[in-house]
Amino acid sequence: MIAGGVGGGVGYWAADKGVGESSTTLSSSGDPKTESRSPGSVADIASKALPSVVTIEAQSSNGEGGTGTGFVYDKQGHILTNNHVVASAADSGKLAVTFSDGKQYDAEVVGRAQGYDVAVIKLKNPSGAKLRPLPLGDSDRTAVGDATVAIGAPFGLSGTVTTGIVSAKKRPVASSDGGNGKASYMSALQTDASINPGNSGGPLLNAQGAVIGINSAIQSAGGGGGGFGGGQGQAGSIGLGFAIPVNQAKNVAEQLIKYRTPVYPVIQATVNMKDTGQGAKIDGSGSEAVTPGGPADKAGLKAGDVITKLDDTKIDSGPTLISEIWTHRPGDKVTVTYTRDGKTTTAQIVLGERRGDNS
Repeated sequence: MIAGGVGGGVGYWAADKGVGESSTTLSSSGDPKTESRSPGSVADIASKALPSVVTIEAQSSNGEGGTGTGFVYDKQGHILTNNHVVASAADSGKLAVTFSDGKQYDAEVVGRAQGYDVAVIKLKNPSGAKLRPLPLGDSDRTAVGDATVAIGAPFGLSGTVTTGIVSAKKRPVASSDGGNGKASYMSALQTDASINPGNSGGPLLNAQGAVIGINSAIQSAGGGGGGFGGGQGQAGSIGLGFAIPVNQAKNVAEQLIKYRTPVYPVIQATVNMKDTGQGAKIDGSGSEAVTPGGPADKAGLKAGDVITKLDDTKIDSGPTLISEIWTHRPGDKVTVTYTRDGKTTTAQIVLGERRGDNS
């Protein structure tokens, strides 16, 4: 309304001043370079990706819900998004998916991974839908400074395109929607592309138009850690957005499509989730801290040990350790560096497996 009022006022002033005076209208010729978008430009990337990005409306059985984003994963009608975008509709709720052409389809949840904050939904009747899966990139090969393009529905404004760069890699983020749900952990790609509530679940693209991450969380100016970027009422972007690396998201999506439940790699040890800076301390006493016969126990870890590295990644807290472990798969062999009684030791651990979010 403010912009409209200003525009109208200026137009009236110009018309009033021009009464009785001659005027000349000038038109500029089009710039061929502008009218014909060059391959790889932001406009070119957006035009190709937008038909594959959808706005998701989730409504719980009691009528509560919100808006988020997703993108076409395959030609069978699977849509990849965040768990927190669709969680409210998972039990007897409703999901509606709207494409950029305005066509809307009912959808259902295929599987959710709360810990990863990844979900797969599927169109109930994909007949007539133009299903163009977005190409998936390699998030491991991204570099700090690479260009990024984010697409989503911030505050319900579907089809919004923003740009930026990869600001950092392997950023440990523990995200929460402020509700009673468990936190999600990610070793995130950080970007300064503007991400706001409603962008959650949307693609973070590279300069080739391939997905390198799922936009999932933002840091608000008030501090307090990463918050999901999908809930209405949160603060806006301050240039600190976080995306789940697509390599991890793809692995989780395949699990959910195949098993309808997530699979997590674990070391079967309880670590302190509050202390930061010194490492991840195995907390508790005796068998409560380290599961007998589990991966950590077989590697010789004990209560009181402080894990400071996982392979080449520095570990400064429990959430960082979990975020890094979850970039792997069950059965992977990792090297942990830990301290015990002032002495630094390394050990190899073969990661175990946990299925589901309830354990």
